[in-house]
Amino acid sequence: MEESIYRLRWRDILTLCVVALLFLGVIMVQSASMHMTGNIGWRWSDTGLKHVRFVAVALGAFWVLGHLNYRFLVRQGKLKNLVLWLVLAATCACVLVLVPHIGRAYNGARRWLPLAPGVVLQPSELGKWAVVFFLAWWLSRPQTRLNSFFLGFVPALAPAGLICLLVVIQDFGTAALIMLCALAMCFVGRVRWRHLIIVVPPVMAVAFWFVRHKEYRWKRMTAFLDPYAAPQREGYHMIQSLLSFSTGGIFGRGLGNGIQKLGYLPEDTTDFIFAVICEELGLFGALLTIALYLGILFVAWQAIKQQRDKFGRMLAFGIAAMIGFQALINMAVATVSVPTKGLSLPLVSAGGSGLVITCAALGILYSVCRYDNLPPE
Repeated sequence: MEESIYRLRWRDILTLCVVALLFLGVIMVQSASMHMTGNIGWRWSDTGLKHVRFVAVALGAFWVLGHLNYRFLVRQGKLKNLVLWLVLAATCACVLVLVPHIGRAYNGARRWLPLAPGVVLQPSELGKWAVVFFLAWWLSRPQTRLNSFFLGFVPALAPAGLICLLVVIQDFGTAALIMLCALAMCFVGRVRWRHLIIVVPPVMAVAFWFVRHKEYRWKRMTAFLDPYAAPQREGYHMIQSLLSFSTGGIFGRGLGNGIQKLGYLPEDTTDFIFAVICEELGLFGALLTIALYLGILFVAWQAIKQQRDKFGRMLAFGIAAMIGFQALINMAVATVSVPTKGLSLPLVSAGGSGLVITCAALGILYSVCRYDNLPPE
């Protein structure tokens, strides 16, 4: 009797990529945060231990949601539709965080909402995934009139526009990411070209106004053209990030041996952790990180091809687009290919709510892969 051979499934590859990125994040966050404590060797820092706890919760969220049927998000009946409740909760959270004495500020930006002692929520993280789930549901509904501008297209973008307007006040980068992903989902959801053409110029005009209206945002844009014109001010982040890449070379300085993290590179455990990876692990570490993200995108593509349910296909695309765009923008910022944005590297950067919510969304992608080839409803 022949022994059965286990074949690696697409959801298994997804799990391997997610776990590998989380493990890479634990190692690099610990390495980048060692300078904060002055510890010699690999004794755990407070930041590293805190990140490990968040990773444990994130893995739990990934496992739980991955073993539920993704269709639980859109049960019949408006009051049972969890997607609509998620949009409502995200909108309320984005409003509350702007209220003085309720939202918590850090580095001059009010982006965090305290939930309990030691527990905070970043409403923009909840908002971006609420937009993805809502668009996946709306664009896959048989009742949605995609050919109609006011009855199909405007209601699709309304929640995304509202959440973007609330988020952009304190976080331009995340608002731009949400709108970019929303437009991509509308395009894939077969919204008419002329509807997109009508909307894109006003969106670009509003984005330009928000950049020009805030002096620090405008300085970031102009500093991108010549970082060395203000090496101690607006160009400082970019110069230090470039130094990380140049000193890392092909094989890197070695894990834990980075120099830029020793007070030179700001936000080294969050926005610029990719620069730390490149300095300590070199080109090899950079390519490994990129390959793991490409693995997630490839699994999502396979899920789209195998899934006959339109809601499942749109979910897979939306989740992949959000992860892919965010990772791409973060790496582009770290390599000074685009102006500086406050976006973390998904699954790798230190964080709490963003890490857990992202893993929960990837758990939904796991569910789409697990329940593939379902007959259409």
